[in-house]
Amino acid sequence: MIFSYNFLQSFFKEKLPTPQKLVDFLVAHSFEVEEIKKSGEDWTLDIKVLSSRAHDCFSHLGMAREIGALIGKKIELVKWDPKEDRGAKTANFVGVDIVGKKSCLRYTARMACNVKVGSSPKWIQKRLESCGFRPINNIVDVTNYVMLETGQPLHAFDFDKLSGSSKKKKIIVRYAKNGEKITSLDNKEYKLDASILTIADEKDVLAIAGIKGGKKAEIDKNTKNIVLESANFYSTDIRITSQSLGLKTDSSLRFEHEIDPSLTSFAINRAAQLIQEVAGGEVLTGMVDVYPKKVFQKKIILNLSRLKNILGTEIPKSEAIKILKNLQFEVKDLGKVFEVIAPTFRLDILIEEDLIEEIARIYGYEKVPNVLPQGILIPPKRNEMFFWSDFCRNILKEAGLCEVLNYSFVGEKEKEIFRFGNQALELENPMSQNQKYLRTSLVFNLLKNVKENLKYFEGVKIFEIGKIFRKEKGQIREKRMIAGAFAKIKGTEKKQLFYEAKGVLDSLFSGLGISGVWYDEYRPTPEDSNSFLWNIGKCAEVKTSDGKEFGFLGEISPAILERIGVEYPIVVFDLDSEKIYSFASEEHEYRQTSQHPSAIRDLAILVPQNILVEEVLNKIEIIGGGLVRDVDIFDIYEGEELSGKKSLAFHIIFQAEDRTLKSEEINSAMKKIIQAVEEMGWEIRK
Repeated sequence: MIFSYNFLQSFFKEKLPTPQKLVDFLVAHSFEVEEIKKSGEDWTLDIKVLSSRAHDCFSHLGMAREIGALIGKKIELVKWDPKEDRGAKTANFVGVDIVGKKSCLRYTARMACNVKVGSSPKWIQKRLESCGFRPINNIVDVTNYVMLETGQPLHAFDFDKLSGSSKKKKIIVRYAKNGEKITSLDNKEYKLDASILTIADEKDVLAIAGIKGGKKAEIDKNTKNIVLESANFYSTDIRITSQSLGLKTDSSLRFEHEIDPSLTSFAINRAAQLIQEVAGGEVLTGMVDVYPKKVFQKKIILNLSRLKNILGTEIPKSEAIKILKNLQFEVKDLGKVFEVIAPTFRLDILIEEDLIEEIARIYGYEKVPNVLPQGILIPPKRNEMFFWSDFCRNILKEAGLCEVLNYSFVGEKEKEIFRFGNQALELENPMSQNQKYLRTSLVFNLLKNVKENLKYFEGVKIFEIGKIFRKEKGQIREKRMIAGAFAKIKGTEKKQLFYEAKGVLDSLFSGLGISGVWYDEYRPTPEDSNSFLWNIGKCAEVKTSDGKEFGFLGEISPAILERIGVEYPIVVFDLDSEKIYSFASEEHEYRQTSQHPSAIRDLAILVPQNILVEEVLNKIEIIGGGLVRDVDIFDIYEGEELSGKKSLAFHIIFQAEDRTLKSEEINSAMKKIIQAVEEMGWEIRK
């Protein structure tokens, strides 16, 4: 916002500090100054006024009040009252009608007759030019000058161009009719709609309220009688209109940031007085003032002990009172508290803390000592859900998975493909038809993520931790789940996705301190998954040692993959995180890493189809005893030539903690394992 130094000086009898000194005061206590520039006999200051202070400091008067408080000088206002013609009243010639009281907070009108339109005096023209305004004529220049001076936008209409009776004309504040048009003062035509607030007479639109005047009642060299408008409009209405029309003006900028409604009569009297001085004429008695809901001053109690506690230092009472009074606040000293009445032009002052901020910034933040706060810091109670969720994220990320975050919504297409039927909760006001329902599983959106990412990558490993929503027995059920998806489009690895996913889950459970987890490879009856979603021959329930199911692992059904347009197998795990967190433990048994080398032997076993991998693993570990450090399955083969059997291939890792194992020890352990396997009726493949 551009300010004229000479304009600011006009509010003070005493000489202001130099422009450079003034800038130092403003930067230290109020606003940043982006530029200071010599302009003829004047200086201009480009001051970056904060939005919270725009309502009073988008004016030279408001900035002068601020400067007066900073340098300890009072501003001097001359009497701003026009000499009225006692023989006629404004109300006899002008009527104001506000259609819909919420559109306009206040509308004030005055009338001046027999004015002489011409050029403005040089002092007005120079101040307007310093602030970036082009002089037009004395009437229009006065309205612009008073806006710069007080912050209140004004407009002047040619009374004789208004439609209506020859004697009394009516000004109507109303919303435009759809398709209504107006030609603005700069000869641009705007098409209006019912969202745009206008100023109209009984026939036509005269102006776009708070933004731009129209050609119909334009002030020209033949104008004799004028109607002055000084109004206060809702900031939201002006902002919406400005954006929809792509039209920003100095007037709209001020209205968008809100203005004190009490300012309308103050500014219109100043404009009427100046018009008398520069254009002659008679100002009619009184004004038409429609003010449906009057704004009053705010009374705030300021506790001196709170002032000290918040600032961390004690500001002398006399100093605090002086600062508030210099800022035009009324202060009543009640001992330990002040009763402070804020002026209506300070719309930003609402609570006690606002007053404390005003005192602190004028007093000077540099005078407030740096003191460390004292108090007892009590750590908050740990949120178990957040703690274990982060714990799981770290484990899964270390396992090479990327986390995704999806919306909690799915559309009609997903409902049809995944058949979640009556379980789905439909939104009353969805953002789009593709987000019509709350998701009943994390799997649906993960499959969409995999499909999109396979366009750019040969493999995808992702996971998500989030909530699902279901309707069960008339109740809405909300629960947190962990789900992951694995897919590859090249190489033999895609056949091993199930076991890779199982290995990731084993790492997850190990990291969480959960033991005794097993995978039920028999035909599942999952609690939290629909059986049609899975490829029944390649899936398993994830269960605790006592048989309680808390998740599911398996390949997605080829039929589902075909319907979503994916040609490659996808393996998914879907876990109830709430159950997992209840099993988790931070206590882990430490096992020292052996300093001695390990040895690996491979063993392939032919077993019947109904034999679980877990059974074979357990048998190898039990027979191998303490020398078997770990057993990993690395291949499963099922073919027609095996006649109802399957081949399981294992890496058996031998290692001792106190010595390097000899070949004889390893061979002896392998013989015991092979003998035990054969006694079970299983066949060793050679």
